[in-house]
Amino acid sequence: MKIPHIRRLALASMATLALVALPIAAQAEKEVKVGVIFDYSGPLAGGGSEAGGVATKIAVDLVNERGGIEGYKINAIYADAQSKPDIAINEAERLLNQEKVDLLLGFYSSAQCVPVAAKVDALKQFMWANICISSAVFKDRNLKYVFRPQVHSDQYGVASVQFVSEVAKEKLDTPLADLRVAIIHEDGPYGSGVASGNDKAAKEKGMKVVLNEGYAATAPDLSSLITKLKRAKPDVILHTGYNPDITLFFRQARELGLRFKMLIGHGAGYAQIDKLIDTFGEDVNHVFNVDPVAAQLLDPATLKPGLGDLTSELVKRYKLAKGVKEVPPHASMGFNHTWIFLNDVLPRAIKQHGGIDPEALRKAALETDIPDGGTIQGYGVKFFPAGHQMAGQNERSTPVVMQYIDGETKIAWPKAIRTVDPVVPLPAASPYAAK
Repeated sequence: MKIPHIRRLALASMATLALVALPIAAQAEKEVKVGVIFDYSGPLAGGGSEAGGVATKIAVDLVNERGGIEGYKINAIYADAQSKPDIAINEAERLLNQEKVDLLLGFYSSAQCVPVAAKVDALKQFMWANICISSAVFKDRNLKYVFRPQVHSDQYGVASVQFVSEVAKEKLDTPLADLRVAIIHEDGPYGSGVASGNDKAAKEKGMKVVLNEGYAATAPDLSSLITKLKRAKPDVILHTGYNPDITLFFRQARELGLRFKMLIGHGAGYAQIDKLIDTFGEDVNHVFNVDPVAAQLLDPATLKPGLGDLTSELVKRYKLAKGVKEVPPHASMGFNHTWIFLNDVLPRAIKQHGGIDPEALRKAALETDIPDGGTIQGYGVKFFPAGHQMAGQNERSTPVVMQYIDGETKIAWPKAIRTVDPVVPLPAASPYAAK
């Protein structure tokens, strides 16, 4: 007679335990679904998009290993844009409508970023742009749900010209009025945006812009452009392109005997120096690149305590994942900007604005106020508010000018954080050096 009674007590206890356990289980299952879009295949993958995607995943994994954010696990769903704007748009719609992600994050190509940002904002969904740089993503569009901590293309154009103006007299012994500058670029939003900044800044400095010409990034032949460059005889070439077209440019420039005193690239393919070295060896020695700085090049003492250790963790994991010696700037961008969202914006949205819906994320992003030195790339983060010409863009982001010397990346500008005295003009041993 006692057995049924004991059995009833046991069953009742189990039922009670199950009821108690339900809230705990439910809490453990809370997640933020993040749709991550990069180019893991196609020509843009090797230009930096894959690097950004790998480092973004490192940031997500590290956050989850540390217990997630405010009780939420980060469930990242990764999508390949395949280096095509239409596929990026389709993947964004699939992630939002079918996978029901809470936000979109990533994007390398400005040609993808511009249309996707407009579509996502119109749907009142949240988007966090990690790497794309075109100013056209935000300029005069008054987007409300799209944010970008990254540097924008106008800043790239100005930075390279400012650097040239500082070294022209010292290194080239040439007054700015006599300095001959050529601007060449792929003709998408990315290249056109940087070139516009180059042109405006160079003319304001009184430099001679002897050529300003765009070309299709998929062009199979750049010989006509190189012939125009030879006729223009520039001292300085300012180039904005992706990896395949940059590779074609260097190959045909050498074949056709193009000469110049210095060349400055602007991110994308120029950030992937290991790939250029694999193809051209020492021929690309002493090329410059404008980009947000690779975090490992900064002195940790100039940053918020703990950020140096975070950079070391990124570098260790990236090298392990990719089997490389050099960690490109795009890895820092992908990791840094993902880390900012996950550790600054997301906790505030949950704690102060009631959750992870687009409105809560928008309010939390607008309250971001990270001072200079507060991120692994050195710059701070504060977004231009609604109504501003660049609403949603980080107003504190800044690029640097780096130079590749004997396979290593050095900071050449600004002077305050310079790690090398820039080598200008190209040494006589370079196949591109002006004779």
